[in-house]
Amino acid sequence: MHAVDGVSLEIARGEFVAVTGPSGCGKSTLMHLLAGLDTPTSGEIVVDGLSLHEADDAALTDYRRRRLGLVFQFFNLLPTMNVIENVSFPLLLQGVSHGESEARARELLELVGMQERAAHFVHQLSGGEQQRTAIARALIHRPSLLIADEPTGNLDSKSAEMVIAVLTRIGRERFATLIVVTHSEEVARVASRRIEMRDGKVVN
Repeated sequence: MHAVDGVSLEIARGEFVAVTGPSGCGKSTLMHLLAGLDTPTSGEIVVDGLSLHEADDAALTDYRRRRLGLVFQFFNLLPTMNVIENVSFPLLLQGVSHGESEARARELLELVGMQERAAHFVHQLSGGEQQRTAIARALIHRPSLLIADEPTGNLDSKSAEMVIAVLTRIGRERFATLIVVTHSEEVARVASRRIEMRDGKVVN
């Protein structure tokens, strides 16, 4: 059995899509394929005009650096940096000036409701605040595609509601495609489309 088998999907720019299904159904593998982290054994994957199935390592690295934003269940923030430094860090790595990086980071922290926590360090944040910081960081290079893997999986219900509200706002205000892999019915309900998987196939 293949992890992802015979899946045929077209997702329009600006859509907010929830990918649901039981553990082991192929959701995370599909996410890794769309992120260019895995290579399909057959078939084609085209994202924003780039054929991921044919792209070399340099093209895939550039795709992940410039066009793709990734949000994970575990926040992967750097504990030695404060919130605004965590968010602006990817731009600094690309050679963007400190002033421009910080200005863009502040804009995104306002978008996710974290502007008042900009100077706080990771250990001073709740789980929901860490996840909202991670979302801001994923948006810092203005990606055309944002993929979130179980973004509310480690959060209490109140924090999860806040993250869902942030994702909904991003889907409404930013013309970026948003794909969320989730077990959460709350997340699935606010998405514009739901894709359900079973045994590596799309069933609904």
